[in-house]
Amino acid sequence: MITIEAEAEKQMNEDALKAFPDECCGFMFGNEDESGHRWVTASLAVQNSSADNKKVRFVISPKDYLKGEQFAMDNDLQLLGIYHSHPSHPAVPSEHDRVAAQPWFSYVIISVEKDGVKSTRSWVLNDTARFEEETFNQSINTTQ
Repeated sequence: MITIEAEAEKQMNEDALKAFPDECCGFMFGNEDESGHRWVTASLAVQNSSADNKKVRFVISPKDYLKGEQFAMDNDLQLLGIYHSHPSHPAVPSEHDRVAAQPWFSYVIISVEKDGVKSTRSWVLNDTARFEEETFNQSINTTQ
C-alpha cells in the first residue's frame, strides 16, 4: 500500500501538466513502515532525458538519479519510487516501463490530458517481474 500526501501529489500533478504532451518523471520520497506501507511525503521532478520520443518514453539520467539519492540522504527519507506521466493514455505501465523497473520501487503513473489529470495509479513488480497494481491512497493532508 502507498499513501501520498497532498503536497507531494500536487507537485507530481503539476509536473505532469507542465510536461504535457511529453512524459514527465521524478522521484517519490518518504518512509516505509514494518508492514510495507509506504508514506510519500515529498517528490522531486527531474528532466525527462529520453533521446527517443518523449511523448511515449521517459529516461532518468544517472546524474538525476544521484540527485534523487542525495535528496533522500539530505532529508533523512527513503527513495520509495518513481512517478511518470502517460500523456493521453491510461495510467497502466507499458512493456518499456516494466523492463526498466526495479523490484523494490513503487511506480506511480499519472494519466494526463491537456485539461488535467485523469487518473493516478501505482504499480509494483511481483516475483515474476510483472506489474501488480498497488493499493493507492491519495491526498492525505498532514497539516490538519
